[in-house]
Amino acid sequence: MTTATKLKAPTMTQPSNNAQRQADYRARHLKSEYAQLQRLNLMIDLHAKRALERLASCYGVTQKSMLESLIRQAQEVALLEAEVVSPNGPADYYAGRLGLPMVLVTP
Repeated sequence: MTTATKLKAPTMTQPSNNAQRQADYRARHLKSEYAQLQRLNLMIDLHAKRALERLASCYGVTQKSMLESLIRQAQEVALLEAEVVSPNGPADYYAGRLGLPMVLVTP
C-alpha cells in the first residue's frame, strides 16, 4: 500500500478551554428541526422553580415543555384581553404598544 492510498483518520481538535467547550455545547443544542430555538438564561425564585418542577412532573413533561405551554397559555389570555381593551388589540399586543395589568392566568 502506498502512502498516497492510506486513509487518514479524521483528526479531532480539542477545544482550547472551558469557554470554547461551552460555546460548542450551546451551538450543538440550539439546533432544532425548524432552527427556532433560543437560549434563555435567567435566575428565578426558588418557589417558582419548585412549582415548575412539580407541574412538569405532574403532567409528565419536561420543565422546558411545561414552561413553553404556560407562556403560550398566558399569551392567549393576553390576546383575549387585548381585544376587549383596545380596538387594535392583537396588533397593539404584537407591536408592544399594549399595557395590561398583571392578573392570574388561571380562572
